[in-house]
Amino acid sequence: MSGAAQRAGTERGGVGGASRAVANPSAGGGDAGGRPAVSVIVPTFDEQAQLPLVLDHIEALPGAWEVILADGGSRDRTAAIAAERGVHVVTAGGGRAGELNAAARAAAGELLVFLHADSRLPRDAHASIAAAVADGRAVGGNFALRFDGGDRFAGLLTAAYALQRRFGVYYGDSSVWVTRAAFDRLGGYRDLPIMDDYDFVRRLERAGPTACLPGPATTSDRRWRAMGAGRTLLTWWLVRLAFLAGVPPAPLARLYRRVR
Repeated sequence: MSGAAQRAGTERGGVGGASRAVANPSAGGGDAGGRPAVSVIVPTFDEQAQLPLVLDHIEALPGAWEVILADGGSRDRTAAIAAERGVHVVTAGGGRAGELNAAARAAAGELLVFLHADSRLPRDAHASIAAAVADGRAVGGNFALRFDGGDRFAGLLTAAYALQRRFGVYYGDSSVWVTRAAFDRLGGYRDLPIMDDYDFVRRLERAGPTACLPGPATTSDRRWRAMGAGRTLLTWWLVRLAFLAGVPPAPLARLYRRVR
């Protein structure tokens, strides 16, 4: 089955066949400036508090945007809020990788952005991505990232993230973006219990030129603040080193949960 046929079939799923939310209705295939539509895939699990905020954020951005939720079986009002807002929801089961891949198949855009519910894109994100892929200059990448909070803790995480990005290390919280062609060629995300985002960007870095777009994008430090700066940074580096050293993902995931 062709990619187009697969996408058409998946698009009939979701919550009550809900239509997609597109920030710029002129956008079936692009915006008024001729730039392509970008599909934003938001992984969710019990995100009723953050979901309205991130949807408002995307709707306010210039450009042609499509929004699809890759939901992990939320037990709160996440799906109901999406239905109220006309946002397409994909629930595939089988872990986050399967959900993200199913949402990507349902997406209409030739450019994909994976945006966490507690993250925000820079206002010029659409134009930046379109410019980066013009003439085949980049197959994907991410955005420079700033952790919100405005205090020393957030600043330290922001600086550490910028440092590791210089070495090609980044994760899903920096709003990874990719052309559909590259995503399909890579086979999407692999079904891993941990580091599925890092595994994907490592393969993306080998697939062709990538770009870290300036932004910055922002993300919440809510998952890390209770751990403190030292423990957070140590966890980032030790888990990555263990993954690169070949520690199987399943026990590594169990260790990560205990550390956190």
